[in-house]
Amino acid sequence: MTPSPASSGPGSSGPGSSAPGSATIGSSAPGASAPGSPVSVADDRSAVTGRRRIAFAVHTDRDGLPGLATLIRSLALSNPGVCEDLVVLHPGLPDSSFDAARRLHPRLVTRRAEDRTAVFRLEGYDTVVALTPAMVVLGSLDELLRMRHGVGAVRQLVCAGEAGERRAVLPDGLLVVQRADVDDALADRLGGATGDDLGPALTGALVPLDARYDFLARRLHDDIPVPGHVAVLRFTGPVGTGAPGYGPAAEARRRFELSDEEFRAAYCALPDRKHPDLLAHCAPPLLAARPSLDLARTVADVHRQQGRYDEAVAVLAPVVGDRLDAPRCHETLGVCLMALSRYDEAEAHLLLATASPDVAPRAFAQLARLAWLCGRDADAHAYAREGLDADPTDGGCHGWYVRTRPRVPEPRRPDDAAADTAEAADPARQLAHVALFAEGQENAGDKVLPEAVRSCFDADTGPRRWYGQPVHRLVDEEALEQLNARRGIVVGGGGLFLPDTSPNGNSHWQWNVPDDLLARVSAPLAVFAVGYNVFDGQLYRRSRFAESLRVLVERSAFFGLRNHGSIDRVRELLPAGLRDRVRYQPCPTTVARHLDPERFASVERSDTVLVNCAYDRAGLRFGHDYGHFLTQLATALRSLRDRADVRYAAHMPADEKFVHDLRREHGIALPVEQLYDMSNDTVRALYGRARLVIGMRGHAGMIPFGCGTPILSLVSHPKLAYFLSDIGRPEWGLSVHDRELGPRLAERASAILDHHAAAVADVHGAQELLWQTTRSNIGELRNTFGPS
Repeated sequence: MTPSPASSGPGSSGPGSSAPGSATIGSSAPGASAPGSPVSVADDRSAVTGRRRIAFAVHTDRDGLPGLATLIRSLALSNPGVCEDLVVLHPGLPDSSFDAARRLHPRLVTRRAEDRTAVFRLEGYDTVVALTPAMVVLGSLDELLRMRHGVGAVRQLVCAGEAGERRAVLPDGLLVVQRADVDDALADRLGGATGDDLGPALTGALVPLDARYDFLARRLHDDIPVPGHVAVLRFTGPVGTGAPGYGPAAEARRRFELSDEEFRAAYCALPDRKHPDLLAHCAPPLLAARPSLDLARTVADVHRQQGRYDEAVAVLAPVVGDRLDAPRCHETLGVCLMALSRYDEAEAHLLLATASPDVAPRAFAQLARLAWLCGRDADAHAYAREGLDADPTDGGCHGWYVRTRPRVPEPRRPDDAAADTAEAADPARQLAHVALFAEGQENAGDKVLPEAVRSCFDADTGPRRWYGQPVHRLVDEEALEQLNARRGIVVGGGGLFLPDTSPNGNSHWQWNVPDDLLARVSAPLAVFAVGYNVFDGQLYRRSRFAESLRVLVERSAFFGLRNHGSIDRVRELLPAGLRDRVRYQPCPTTVARHLDPERFASVERSDTVLVNCAYDRAGLRFGHDYGHFLTQLATALRSLRDRADVRYAAHMPADEKFVHDLRREHGIALPVEQLYDMSNDTVRALYGRARLVIGMRGHAGMIPFGCGTPILSLVSHPKLAYFLSDIGRPEWGLSVHDRELGPRLAERASAILDHHAAAVADVHGAQELLWQTTRSNIGELRNTFGPS
């Protein structure tokens, strides 16, 4: 089975949470951030996407605390890419009792519980892996983390006296509990079970596990070596106290009886992929104790992954200096300085990084990006060319080389003298458009969106009426002058309230504008159909974002967000006096039929179902459930292929991973429609002709919906649930974590195909409120911007 993408943070859904597809946001995810943590939670309420919340749970008393520490060390060293909440259940120990354990794990949660049966009722989690202090973890637990049904346990062989031997589920054994399958009756039976066998109480819910997940050390008498396949070794009775004859088993445990510094060093030295939360927890104290250039880069890299660029710079800058023998460190430092908008320093370090032939292509690509951000297109082109000289196959350098290539005007015919050109345009009659303008093989949705925004204001979406300002480029004095020369400024749409796509230190969202220049914008400013695009469980510092947001709202004549979920989140970050200025403006792609009625007046449908998936930030989308998702989609698609031409709609090249994985793992081959190489009109035509679109990307739902095509959304990001809630159709969304995703998707898709005319009419009806809202807002903005 395809390994799941790395987990990053807690999952979603479970007891007390809203159903998948609902835009209702629940309570904070347990253990998402420790008290006093420098990282604030941006989207810590995880009831939106149905993402599973997973925890390891251990019940211990005071005597078990040393064993708890050994267990934690073994879990981290044997599963370095896993960092779920570790819930310690205890009978009432002082909080200070867990200080030693907290030094070992960044997501330790303590709860009072009289006995171990509390794992069956552990609130706030969907999957609970119950361990004990008598265990050490020796191998991968990925299979347990992917389990989705019942209560997993090993049926151990025990002596039954004269009756011989029998199999039993021991009360102190490893358990994998799916909370959805433990109702009150089962929990009561388990809580009331007596004796040494939980098996009878688990009737109907037990999922037998291989013995390697709860291997009894007492089986290793006469110094038998620990079998290589054992994942969890459990010590009981005299064996646990070091009885003779169990040397190899005792040695297996002794390997994890380390000091804090020894543990940190062992974890940081592991060659496997390490979870950024664990690495960020272990590496900084080790760096303080054992300073080294490589470790400083490791710490800086994990800070960079978590968006803590200032900390990355603070760690790396003092040890790097201007050393010429550390090109990778200069590259990391340069990227982090760029993310803080310290462009001159970043450029200096990236230039030092180009001294290494291995690092030079990447460094030149970053230099090209930096120069472009600062409006230096000629320098960007030159840097990209140098990168291609170092490696002609480097995709990043090639992309920047093409993007910054000097534009050669097309030959003009005599009758073109009056053609609308940017040079002939009157700035006072133009609107400035601040947006992400995708090029090349970038996201097809980001290509369609800017044109859709402009269509709301003017049938002419070209350069005569519009002045384009790429949202990621630095707004300096010259850029501010150009913006203020226009009759108005439209910022949006799209998920621009996002910290990590192209980070900058000026605003901490996608528009790279310092507060002082934003405050000096004199042209009427409209924020139009922007979304708060943070994933469930995604953490980042947002104090700078909140300050920039306040200035933006104060300066805006109109501030419209594309869904009510975003409205709620943004209002939370604003002072009370500004919250009412945040309004609803749907994404204009959702009303394409109304913006260009002639194009969609008569649509001839093909017998096609289009499917789309997304893979950016895969750990946040899928957690441990990617293999499950792939299997469920295979089930649904096999059913749908019997009645329609199922094709894959790739918004960008990375989306095609789904097609490759589906063919490799399940033998299903799908034809691919490469939307990233199509024109906007072709994309709309393709979506407009389909009978159904099943999409994971936001615009794989909103664009076909706007064209009048029925949709089903694979919800892995809150924005999809927010949109479906706004149109009153939450049933059109299915969580990618849904345990029965395949059958449910097939059933809903079949219902749409069976009653297609009614489904299309339903889409048209759901568009009406969006169009009324958009038309009203545009009428107001035309008055604000004045005549063209």
